[in-house]
Amino acid sequence: MERLESTCLKTRPAASNLKRRAVVQDNVWGIASSIDIYNCNPETIRDADKIRQFVVELCDLIEMKRFGETLVVHFGEEERVAGYSMVQLIETSLISAHFANLTNAVYLDVFSCKPYDTQVVEEFARSFFGGTHCITNVNYRH
Repeated sequence: MERLESTCLKTRPAASNLKRRAVVQDNVWGIASSIDIYNCNPETIRDADKIRQFVVELCDLIEMKRFGETLVVHFGEEERVAGYSMVQLIETSLISAHFANLTNAVYLDVFSCKPYDTQVVEEFARSFFGGTHCITNVNYRH
């Protein structure tokens, strides 16, 4: 597993090649990325329509075909975990996220057997949700 922390800008070493490395050098079956985005815009992460818009734009950007509607549900009786959760099936697997109201953080997961550039996802998500920085973990599935 590769752990990368940045402000979601081009400060990660060799980040632009993660997609190519995964496919060519590592010959992986799929890529799973977990992106934790901090200090997000509270209005954006509390808006179900904005979350759905994010999914459509992200899937278009990384050329993933959505399968079915985006599920966005608000729940959590305990303040620590209250917020929206999102699930979007894609033809090559799944995109999901939890939006934590208490901390204004987004916990985004993208798993696909179709290659994608994790840095593109990271930068787009941080920008869309207005986060100040993020931590990304990339796991290549064999």
